[in-house]
Amino acid sequence: METMQLHRGRLIDHIQLVVADLQASRRFYQALFDVLGIPLGGEGDGYFWVDELFVSSRDSQAAQGVLTGRHHLAFQARDAGMVQAAYHAALAAGGRDNGAPGERPYHPGYYAGFMLDPDGNNIEVVYHGPASRSAPSVRIDFDA
Repeated sequence: METMQLHRGRLIDHIQLVVADLQASRRFYQALFDVLGIPLGGEGDGYFWVDELFVSSRDSQAAQGVLTGRHHLAFQARDAGMVQAAYHAALAAGGRDNGAPGERPYHPGYYAGFMLDPDGNNIEVVYHGPASRSAPSVRIDFDA
């Protein structure tokens, strides 16, 4: 049976790529997203972002911790307790610590835990603090 309905905006919080040449990557992604009509979200010392894609140099604060397989996935949590529970469950299932749950300096209320998966990818679970959502997700219904 084919999926006839999807929900988006509930699982992936952001994706981070750690790159060797930040300026070359910025030129590449800027050109790509200019065509797609997606504006640059911003930039800082050693990083830039577009929508939920963050691109950083390996020595930026955003890439702190053990240099991983250069893949970083962040998953959304409903609260700080869920961040802690996910962190401990991942460690119990073979993950390695890459930053215990706690507040981070990215913005006020940013609470996250970081784990390395068995292949060395940096996995984050994040709660952004109290907020209201306009909807629980974007629902997509496919025409039959």
